[in-house]
Amino acid sequence: MSDTPPSDDRLQLRAIAMPADTNYNGDIFGGWLLSQMDLAGSNFALQMAHGRVATIGLTAMNFHNPVYVGDEVSCYCNLVQVGKTSITVHVETWVRRHHDGTSIKVTEGTFTFVAIDEHGRKRPLPQHE
Repeated sequence: MSDTPPSDDRLQLRAIAMPADTNYNGDIFGGWLLSQMDLAGSNFALQMAHGRVATIGLTAMNFHNPVYVGDEVSCYCNLVQVGKTSITVHVETWVRRHHDGTSIKVTEGTFTFVAIDEHGRKRPLPQHE
């Protein structure tokens, strides 16, 4: 595992983990982190699809390290596969620790999105080089 975050050209989302994002134990809730990754991946897919997309799958989700209140959370995306109507995106999530500034990968997952039209039906993706 690399100890350096990916380049900023892959950055799709940055947020600060806040107290409202914690579970009853005071730890950052995994569901909040998953939603940040879904937002990042869908933004990446939306740009490729030139329009609306919907999440249709998530595989290979792994939590490597915890996220703490005050950590700066960054989600980096890269393309895995493009189909006729779907886009698969790998999302790596890193944090910069608020107390010492170190960067560490906390989770990663592979998301699949489908391009949809204004009625929520699948539509073909535009041709890409």
